[in-house]
Amino acid sequence: MGVLWDFVKSLVSETFPPKPKWSPDQVPSLEGKVFIVTGGNSGIGLETTKVLLSKGGKVYMAARSEEKARQAISEIEKEIGKSPIFLKLDLADLVSVKSAAEQFSSKESRLDVLYNSGGVMTPPMAQLTKQGYDLQFGTNVLGHFYFTKLLLPTLINTAALTQDGSARVITISSGAHHLHGIDYNLLTDGETRAKSNPQTLYSQSKYGDVVFARELARRYGNKRIVSISLNPGNIDTNLQRNVSSTQKKIMGLMLYPVVPYGITTHLWAGTAPETSEFNGKFLVPWARLGSPRKDTQDPKIGEELWNWLEAQVVDL
Repeated sequence: MGVLWDFVKSLVSETFPPKPKWSPDQVPSLEGKVFIVTGGNSGIGLETTKVLLSKGGKVYMAARSEEKARQAISEIEKEIGKSPIFLKLDLADLVSVKSAAEQFSSKESRLDVLYNSGGVMTPPMAQLTKQGYDLQFGTNVLGHFYFTKLLLPTLINTAALTQDGSARVITISSGAHHLHGIDYNLLTDGETRAKSNPQTLYSQSKYGDVVFARELARRYGNKRIVSISLNPGNIDTNLQRNVSSTQKKIMGLMLYPVVPYGITTHLWAGTAPETSEFNGKFLVPWARLGSPRKDTQDPKIGEELWNWLEAQVVDL
């Protein structure tokens, strides 16, 4: 009952948030800073990329489809006269994740902010990652964990150089994380997973994102890594492409446009001076501190997930 009540409270607060007190117009100069935005070719990632570039940042657009990324880059060039750099990344393939990290590291010795913002929502149950994991957990959590792990040396080195003494990792979760914890029997294909459903698998992946972000903060806060997770709000993007027509009608009553709402909490988390003090925190719409599901903050749960994630990539 406690979990359900927490979800109801968060649903009301995060679905119908107060007017924002912070605006994307308040993003400071980002000259000299380097960013990676996963899923940067569409939706919130695309619009976030535009703002980062317009403020002088150097942005790598990490995306699976080069064709779609090139189309997005062309759109950005026409709109603001600046271009992000394409970085081929398929979060559903750990080999691709490693390749992307190596490619970035061969070009850059600096990374100020890593936006773990790419993801999938409620795809068909038959879809798995390249290595056979549940597509949602494998993409939203495991892929981002491995990418972050490989980029940690660069993030740590950057933290020592920055004015505020930190580098940031921003991991995108959802209000849905309140609904389900992690059932490790659901993370790979099998009878148990077959009895589940896409909505449950999505919720547990978003729960995993909050736990991962909190554990990253606990382990690397002393290295001046600021790890933040957030719920961007109910935003009208192509993330909802797999939901049913009935769900779309219901969701349509609660969706906000990407600009300015969808990018507000993203940009606040990654660029505002005050959020450099928010290591381990969970943010909610619009640019507010929020309260995640309580057990996501349990170090035992964090350690269990971290150890599982480490075990999946140890031989890669």
